[in-house]
Formats: sequence, C-alpha cells, structure tokens
Amino acid sequence: MFTLTTAIVVAIHDEVLNPGELPGLAREKSLEGALARAANRLAYGMIDDIFDLAAAYCVAVAQGRCFNDGNIRPAFRVMNAALMLNGVVTVWNTEEIGQIIIRVAQGLIDEGALAEWLRGR
Repeated sequence: MFTLTTAIVVAIHDEVLNPGELPGLAREKSLEGALARAANRLAYGMIDDIFDLAAAYCVAVAQGRCFNDGNIRPAFRVMNAALMLNGVVTVWNTEEIGQIIIRVAQGLIDEGALAEWLRGR
C-alpha cells in the first residue's frame, strides 16, 4: 500500500485553503503524531485493506485538527488521495461526502464505520 507523508498532507491542505483562511499548522498539535496513528495501525496489522488505511488518514486529519484552518476539506482530500494512489477511483456526491466527513470530525463516525462505508462505494 502507498502511504502519505506529512509533506504531502501539508501540500494537500495548502491547496484547498480559500483566500483569507489561515495557513499553517496549529500550535500544540502534531500532524506527524496524527499521521503516525495510521502508520502504526498499518505496521501492527490493524489495517486490512486500502479502505481501512484511507479511513485512518481521514480520521487522523479530521479529528487531529492539526491545521489553523480548513481541517475538513484536507481530511476528505487525504482520504481520496490514499484511495487513488492505491488504485481506487470513486465518484463522490459532494453533499453526501461533506456530511460524512463532518460527522467523522465530530466523532460520530469512527474509522471502522467509515472504512465499511467506503467499501460499499
């Protein structure tokens, strides 16, 4: 499985910022730490497939709140990048996926449920 680096995630974040939004990482938050959660789950055999990996990245970014602004859009883009890099191309319903990612950020959808939803796509 292809994995994402911190630099790639930062680049994804910077790409989705709108004018006037705050660039950069939030103080006291660690993007490396958030992404390490997904890497550790992969290293310890807790990720069975690309859908688990994509969900782990999405949750790490959405709930880690590591950026000053714009954590929801990067969470989606990181999830989608993980899928695409590993050969899974999905056509998204913008409204539906937006609501899903917001619920992930709120802690209402966990990694397992998100991965299962992705498999059904």
